Amino acid sequence: MSELSEYLESLPAGRRAAIERVYARARALVPDAEDGVGYGMPALRYRGKPLLSVMSAKGHIGLYPFSPPALDTVRDELADFSLAKGTLRFSEDQPVPDDVLDRLLLARRDEIDGA
Repeated sequence: MSELSEYLESLPAGRRAAIERVYARARALVPDAEDGVGYGMPALRYRGKPLLSVMSAKGHIGLYPFSPPALDTVRDELADFSLAKGTLRFSEDQPVPDDVLDRLLLARRDEIDGA
């Protein structure tokens, strides 16, 4: 069992579902992504580099694409969300819209492919 699988199993059902949704979209868009660790966090890795991590925090769920430039590609569409340089915060009640999430994931994939 991977660190990512173990982490997901440790979460309460509602949080787990919200986080698993993001990972499922990532796996569908980047089928070569593998469970792993990125900067000490359970993550998906692609071509040996961290693609994204999604972690439960006390008051939110943090999505970490490991790339401020990838997040910048959709930043203007996330006015209703809390953002930091490389972090997108969302909740079970306010998930990231699928189309925005997909573009963010593809931007990170493309960034890794071009590196």
